[in-house]
Amino acid sequence: MTSTTDATPSPAPGSESGSGSGPGSGDTYGELRAQLDTLTTEAFRPELSEIDRQPTLEIAKIMNGEDATVSAAVAEQLPAIAAAIDGTAARMARGGRLIYAGAGTAGRLGVLDASECPPTFNTDPAEVVGLIAGGPSAMVTAVEGAEDSKEFAAEDLDGLRLTADDVVVGISASGRTPYAIGAVEHARRKGALTIGLSCNADSGLAAAADHGIEVVVGPELLTGSTRLKAGTAQKLVLNMLSTITMIRLGKTYGNLMVDVRASNEKLRARSRRIVSLATGASDEEIETALAATDGEVKNAILAILGEVDGPTAADLLSSSDGHLRAALDTSRTTRTT
Repeated sequence: MTSTTDATPSPAPGSESGSGSGPGSGDTYGELRAQLDTLTTEAFRPELSEIDRQPTLEIAKIMNGEDATVSAAVAEQLPAIAAAIDGTAARMARGGRLIYAGAGTAGRLGVLDASECPPTFNTDPAEVVGLIAGGPSAMVTAVEGAEDSKEFAAEDLDGLRLTADDVVVGISASGRTPYAIGAVEHARRKGALTIGLSCNADSGLAAAADHGIEVVVGPELLTGSTRLKAGTAQKLVLNMLSTITMIRLGKTYGNLMVDVRASNEKLRARSRRIVSLATGASDEEIETALAATDGEVKNAILAILGEVDGPTAADLLSSSDGHLRAALDTSRTTRTT
């Protein structure tokens, strides 16, 4: 799900684009240039100033070397990431949603991560939501001024009927994007848990959030092109945030995607392979179990390993909040008493 705001906005009063002597004024751009000069992600690298003269293979080697540094930068933030995940899982366990909010590349990454959760973890599309400044059209076309308004972020969140059980993740490479900061500030006022993901130290976004995650990847190969290392770092963190949260919520069994939604032939084949890997059962047993559980992988595994019928498997999983290991323990205890 993405933001329903789909118009080309003008800068809102009090936003960064509307400060100074008016939009487009020298004072405004001078102030913004001064801010950009302080950001690591915007730093100019003179040693790469003639990269366009290099052979293609050499440019590729340089770029690959740059990308290799991203994982180490993410590793430095693992304690902060883990704390944010635990907080997210606790909120979602009681019915809350995970909501990403960002502009440009950051917003697109949030929408991408949200859109992958239903087929991977069988979540409802409303459980993990991606908001991008400017609405759906901003996924493919820049919407001028959309990122400059905190008010638009608040409106988008209000459109989702934000609650205190929800988690809002503001995403911004610079850590200063008004849309991302506005989303976090508005969510915090509503009592929601907030996470600020940026790629600069001491960012306004991290300061505004309950959990600040600042993955400092350094200056980009192309000056200010934060779809590169910064984008890769954000994708890695979002992978962790959604995946490990789903692990905590019982959406996996070991490293198997037992809540996968078999919506096409490839996924139907994968679902049978998952049941096989989890149980070691024969093809015939697997087909029988899937037929008895309406094709639900997790239920089929429980039916086989717990030696129960389809309805009993569903009841056990329901009483275990969807956690397969807990349901298996209950079934085994029942059999031995």
